[in-house]
Amino acid sequence: MTTAFAPLFTFRFEVSIQEQPLHGGGGDLSPDPAGAFSECTGLEATMEPKVIKAGGNNYGAIQRVGPVTFATVVLKRGISRDGRLFKWFERVATGDTGHRCTVRIHLKTVPESTAAEPPVLLTWRLERALPIKFKAADFNARATEVGIEELHLAHEGLFLESQGTTGA
Repeated sequence: MTTAFAPLFTFRFEVSIQEQPLHGGGGDLSPDPAGAFSECTGLEATMEPKVIKAGGNNYGAIQRVGPVTFATVVLKRGISRDGRLFKWFERVATGDTGHRCTVRIHLKTVPESTAAEPPVLLTWRLERALPIKFKAADFNARATEVGIEELHLAHEGLFLESQGTTGA
């Protein structure tokens, strides 16, 4: 990870995106974060068990593994220095509906000094993510970053990567 967002300690969640080409091959994962956020909700997976009622089994029903659903991940109060997250949303919203990305959300700790790069504590990976809502922050004439109030992501897989890895 670069130190692009290092001095911004309130933004503890960095987001990186990796394009997934339609016909195999891996996209390039930029070492620079696409954005940084203050809040992240919706890192949730729910498995709905299938209940099988067997005759003669009066103690209880048999529980089998059922389909897994994923909640919408909501990133709030963030910034992006280059606008990549909005460009991704715009690309999908204007017709490239198959453009999915792998998204990594890095939880960073507060560094011990202002010169130090905050270490990554955990990394969550969202597979085949799709931006479904983008809400820009109010304009500020003194800011050079793109303010993001909310970014909503639908996805098809949630994974916890090794602690302390950057996913690059």
